[in-house]
Amino acid sequence: MREAFGHALADYGGVNPRVVVLDVDTSSSTMSTYFAHAFPDRFFNIGIAEPCMVDVSVGLALSGKIPFANAFASLISLRALEQVRTCVCYARTNVKLVAGYAGVSDFKDGPTHHSITDIGIMRSLPGMTVIVPGDSREAATWIPVIANHEGPVYIRISRDSPVEVHSSNISPVIGQGWKLRQGDDLAIIACGAMTGRALQAAIELEGQSIHARVVEMPSIKPIDESLILTAAAETGAIVTAEEHTVVGGLGSAVAEVLTRQKSVPQEYVGIKDTFACTARSADLAMDACGLSVNNIISAAKAVLERKK
Repeated sequence: MREAFGHALADYGGVNPRVVVLDVDTSSSTMSTYFAHAFPDRFFNIGIAEPCMVDVSVGLALSGKIPFANAFASLISLRALEQVRTCVCYARTNVKLVAGYAGVSDFKDGPTHHSITDIGIMRSLPGMTVIVPGDSREAATWIPVIANHEGPVYIRISRDSPVEVHSSNISPVIGQGWKLRQGDDLAIIACGAMTGRALQAAIELEGQSIHARVVEMPSIKPIDESLILTAAAETGAIVTAEEHTVVGGLGSAVAEVLTRQKSVPQEYVGIKDTFACTARSADLAMDACGLSVNNIISAAKAVLERKK
């Protein structure tokens, strides 16, 4: 995903001269290096200082540029949080935060580098738009969308290569999701790397005569309330799946919609109230955190029991 995003950002730099890119000595990891090579006069390496990068981005935005500020998700959402809150959101500056190595995709570097709370943190900030692409092709297509959106955006990019879920070109819209698979017994609403796993779970459930709808929800804030309510009304049961703690993320956002407008049973697939563990691969880290295909299947069966 980071490769696709990095290449697409460099390509878009040739289309939109207002775009500038910043990094914090991690450009070879976030792949902002492609933009740096293509447009060295529009690339700024701030050094290992995420709060400073955010403030420099604010200055560039106030001068009419469209800054894409790249850093590890765990650091930009925590070390730079005060600057994001005050100088980006409170001041309503047009800064785009590219949060790389999201979730547990930085599997080998341990809990300090796992970003399992960032969705909840960022969606709690007034005025912040939160985007979580499901695969590489989709991640690339979000760049012009968020560049043309006036206001703060946080986009979450995986270090790993999630299961591809889109076979053709798509046109993402802030505030909208997609129905990827039809089913009327329950709906699995997923984001990010869990989208592909949700589709795999739906295929296995189909073999057990359980027809699961799969909805991808890349726009966490604003969220597609209509799509959620339609899924709830037509299936009567919801499972949410996210590479994030179950506190404050996609599951919480969906529950907020359901409790206000259409109460149905809901199960949560996500990281429980614990830190993630170090592993030998991103897939193993996700499985160890309770984010496996089997975890989704178990949640689907549990929510169907509650639906009865």
